[in-house]
Amino acid sequence: MSQDFTICVGTVGAGVWFSSDSGEHWRRSRMKLPFEAEPGEIQIRSLAVSPHNSHHVLAGSEAGLYRSEDNGANWDLVESPAYGKQIWSVAFHPGDPDTMFIGTKQPGVFRSSDRGKTWETLAIPMAERCLAGAPKVTNILVDPRDKKTIWVGVEIDGVYCSRDDGATWAHRVMGDKVLNLDVHGLAVAEGHPGKLLVTTPDGLWSSLDEGASWSLHGFPRFAERDQISYCRGVALRPGDPDTIFVGNGDFIPGKRGAIQRSRDGGASWERCKLPVEPNSVIYWFGTHPANPDVVVANSLHGYVYLSTDAGDSWRKVDREFGEIRALTWMPN
Repeated sequence: MSQDFTICVGTVGAGVWFSSDSGEHWRRSRMKLPFEAEPGEIQIRSLAVSPHNSHHVLAGSEAGLYRSEDNGANWDLVESPAYGKQIWSVAFHPGDPDTMFIGTKQPGVFRSSDRGKTWETLAIPMAERCLAGAPKVTNILVDPRDKKTIWVGVEIDGVYCSRDDGATWAHRVMGDKVLNLDVHGLAVAEGHPGKLLVTTPDGLWSSLDEGASWSLHGFPRFAERDQISYCRGVALRPGDPDTIFVGNGDFIPGKRGAIQRSRDGGASWERCKLPVEPNSVIYWFGTHPANPDVVVANSLHGYVYLSTDAGDSWRKVDREFGEIRALTWMPN
């Protein structure tokens, strides 16, 4: 296997770790902390690679927004209105290298159009409270088919959509249960007009009409006593919207996990064969258009898995971590 890409993992309490040789060796990233912050407080909950420059990465943390311009080796703190908040999602705008987004707990979505010098709050009419306390913005996605369309996933408040670059918003709700509002993962299938994918605790929801109607696919339960088969991350193989990956487990954090894959747009599914059974739910995925065959995935409790053949086979990275909340990879 050629050693030509960098993997970054975001941990709870230990910042970002990176491997510039495809997972063989690891180093802890250098992060410039605020004066009052303690190193153990750095809880990374989100990572995003710029579609304009793959060496540029954003990280959302308990201590604020961070930016790296060297594949995650060094990080600078970016001043933002999310300082002191839990940042649960970060994103670059695919149509503008200077525009980026932050999604927080409480909840809120902030946008900067000048690389973080100034910020605006997007007026999304989200709920201020839910059964789990304050809602959390788990996903921000600019539609690759229409750069003025923005999708926002909220735990626990469903999905919001703007067609006019954030000026106005419409609410999208899957099902009629509270679990159906607990949005974890969000993806838009490029090449499939209107196809939206959302993961919640009870499965993968899909819509072929921009969220007006939905269908649910539930995965096999791990034990008879399980009430649901819990789902977390969802990812599409770049350039191949029919290949879908879903992170699965018995619960959260769970004791068992699985990677579910479909190669026909979700019509049928198979559990990927992993060399070591996950020790918790499979939480997140990392893909990159530089090599659509490379997929990285993590269990919440510190395992990292790597495939270089689009999920046909996997290896577990030798290095294990504590709690992993974010994961990505980028070419060197």
